[in-house]
Amino acid sequence: MKFKVAGAMLALALMLGAARAQTDETKKETHKNARTVTGCLQKDGDEYQVLAKDGSTWEVKSDSVDLAKHVGHTITVTGAVQNAALHGAKEDTKAAAKEHGVDKNATEHGHMIVTNLKMVSGSCEK
Repeated sequence: MKFKVAGAMLALALMLGAARAQTDETKKETHKNARTVTGCLQKDGDEYQVLAKDGSTWEVKSDSVDLAKHVGHTITVTGAVQNAALHGAKEDTKAAAKEHGVDKNATEHGHMIVTNLKMVSGSCEK
């Protein structure tokens, strides 16, 4: 009887460990709390956007980085994704729609609080 209980506990521990490892390894980029994005910084009214080469768009804000002086530049920004869990769920839905042919042009769109900016080029590629 002791061996059955010990065997069951060992099996459970192995399954939980395997599930945790799989979750960590397969965490999608769209579900991460922090992201790094490279693209063209543009300003529309009072809002800044980074338009990446892959078609994704990021509305960006920052209290610590001066975005204004980089408008029209290609930049790499790192920051915190606002509502990362909700963002990931939304992007999963768009990916499923794209996969099923519902919206073939669905691209990632998110909101980020920028904590670091690196200028890549003084202009944006067309």
